[in-house]
Amino acid sequence: MKNLDVILGKENLDFEDIQQLLSLEEPEEIELLRRKAFEVKQENVGPKIYLRGLIEFSNYCINDCYYCGIRKSNSSVKRYWLDEDEVVECARYAINKGYGSIVLQSGERRDQRFIDFVCRTVERIKSETRSEKLPDGAGITLCVGEQSYSTYKRFFEAGAHRYLLRIETSNPELFAKIHPESVSFARRLECLYFLKDIGFQVGTGVMIGLPGQTIEDLARDILFFKEIDADMIGMGPYIVHKQTPMAEYEEYFRKNKYKIYLLSLKMIAVTRLALKDVNIASTTALQALYPFGREEGFRFGANVVMPLLTPGQYRREYVLYEGKPCIDEFTNDCGECLIRRITNLGMELGLNEWGDSLHFRKRKSEK
Repeated sequence: MKNLDVILGKENLDFEDIQQLLSLEEPEEIELLRRKAFEVKQENVGPKIYLRGLIEFSNYCINDCYYCGIRKSNSSVKRYWLDEDEVVECARYAINKGYGSIVLQSGERRDQRFIDFVCRTVERIKSETRSEKLPDGAGITLCVGEQSYSTYKRFFEAGAHRYLLRIETSNPELFAKIHPESVSFARRLECLYFLKDIGFQVGTGVMIGLPGQTIEDLARDILFFKEIDADMIGMGPYIVHKQTPMAEYEEYFRKNKYKIYLLSLKMIAVTRLALKDVNIASTTALQALYPFGREEGFRFGANVVMPLLTPGQYRREYVLYEGKPCIDEFTNDCGECLIRRITNLGMELGLNEWGDSLHFRKRKSEK
């Protein structure tokens, strides 16, 4: 690309610039993109990689999303729900290991029992993880789907301060193709604005490589992140699950596996260039495609990673896609392995820190 240096030198990328960067195919050009994204990451959010201990506390779900392995119609899944003590023990373990923050994730539910459980558990984690290094306790991110405004407010008041709600695609037509009618694009967008209004650090993200998805769609996804002023981005490759309606795309996925992987890395890099100071996760799905996928995510501009803390006996029941790594490991294996991998890259760990989004902090200080 003749004007690649010009595009990479821009302070603000437009739609055409983003499309061109996502379309890069020559290894030398992709390497230039990677270097620039890593440089922007270092300049805007610093050298540290922040750890979020991921606790998948339940796989019950009321939704039937066509791509998801724990969709309610998948009768092959053995359903589970950790009790409060189990979740709190996982959180304590994470904090004792220096993670600083945890993510509580589950299938989507909106019943009162579920909401009360989340609130009580968040309150206990905040109370029982306070220490000299973390006087306010663990940083807590929730990822439990679409809820009412009042429920989100209860979660926030209980002590959660970050929330991840992926849009999956900002193209409403593509969104409708991968979700049942009960899951609407308009409602997903409304929930993101609820979260912002309440005061959460708001995260969203997309699946990359969906059947029918175009480079233009992905470019608009990045502009969407900017338009809603997201603080955190969690996105990763689409990986087929055989026990879903989208299993018909298994051959498509197999043939396009490397292309989807590389496109996912380019999405991390271009999102870093476009949004600069947000937190970007290097997701587990990258490692599901290639053994060192998460490390490559860091090299392309990501600064957050989520070691799996779900108790071993439940991990096989929380499989959203085929080939999920770490499901046969003990609780400590995933985190210790990731820490070694990060330090072997010569990167710095943000231990005993919440690692909050600098983008959020700046916006808050400007008010």
